[in-house]
Amino acid sequence: EPEDEVFLAIAKAMEEMVEDSVDGYWLVSSFVNLFNNKYKDTLPQLPKYLEQTLSLEDSRLLTHLKSCSAVSRLPYNLWFRKCFAGCLPESSLQRVWDKVISGSCKILVFVAVEILLTFKMKLMVLNSAEKIAQFLENVPQDNTDAIVSKAIELWHKHCGTPAHSV
Repeated sequence: EPEDEVFLAIAKAMEEMVEDSVDGYWLVSSFVNLFNNKYKDTLPQLPKYLEQTLSLEDSRLLTHLKSCSAVSRLPYNLWFRKCFAGCLPESSLQRVWDKVISGSCKILVFVAVEILLTFKMKLMVLNSAEKIAQFLENVPQDNTDAIVSKAIELWHKHCGTPAHSV
């Protein structure tokens, strides 16, 4: 089931963050429940918000992604439903999940935008939606902390204070 896949991806990432497996289970369970209940209406809007934000930050990259028919093929499930579990290393995930828990799932959009911006040169030479999606499903892990830092800065720029960022 897709919901089980999401739970297991988040659980696998959480397992690396906590020492006690019982604590890990309850943290995962609480995180997934909070995420699914609090953001169920917002989640379907995140791809559209990503497109809007990318058009403001780099319209040329967005145009390229559209010309390759790649926008609809971006790994939204990995990025948004799984909150980047399985995409980013746990050290980077902690900072992203902290923002999600504290009230803003839009941070997920800004992480996705920063991934696109960081790998812009690579994406611009890929000409097919399949190749672009394949690359983005396996993001290189070497500079993810910088990606998350830039995403948080972008989040602040577009959303202001956390109270207004839901």
